[in-house]
Amino acid sequence: MSKIYVIEDEIAISKAIYLNLEAAGYEVATAYNGDDVMAALFDGQHFDLAILDIMIPGKNGFELLHPLTDRGIPVIFLTAKSDVDSKVTGLSDGAEDYITKPFAMLELLARVEKVLERHGTADKVLSIDDLTINVPERNVKKDNEALSLTPIEFDLLLVLARNKNIALSRDKLLAEVWGQLFGGETRTVDVHIAQLRKKTGLRIVSVPKVGYRLEETL
Repeated sequence: MSKIYVIEDEIAISKAIYLNLEAAGYEVATAYNGDDVMAALFDGQHFDLAILDIMIPGKNGFELLHPLTDRGIPVIFLTAKSDVDSKVTGLSDGAEDYITKPFAMLELLARVEKVLERHGTADKVLSIDDLTINVPERNVKKDNEALSLTPIEFDLLLVLARNKNIALSRDKLLAEVWGQLFGGETRTVDVHIAQLRKKTGLRIVSVPKVGYRLEETL
């Protein structure tokens, strides 16, 4: 399980990020000022990724960037500083990504996943109820019995599993699974969801006017 460090001084934003990351299956730790971050690093704590605000008490985000990256912790800046100079400074100094507030939670989750994949720290095996998803080998087992899924069904299941307990729109699923340039109907998603339900027995619920949500029941 990948461990994410959320460094954000606005409690409401920090809590929202924490809850969504936890729902997506990550282990999450939080800090509200730069001094606590430095103390955690000196204490030898390690994280697979840091989501870092710039304007925080104590050492600011720019000052924390190198102490984090020097310890092999990739950083995504999440900040209200939207000027070009700040973006260029953050990215050129070594941040993996730069997201400005206000932001969409699903976009943040997608970018977290991409950074973890790039650094080889994304979860390689996911477990949902009685299913085990082996990502590198692209196979799925239910009670240790292999399931026969098509490539599209596997990709769809993987997106749902990595965003478990979160409602995903049909357009989001189309973009993630079939690609941004796919010009098909959203009905395509419905058909494949029906097949996944039948093959896996998972609780994939319809969310009115949105799309679908994979709910973990065990």
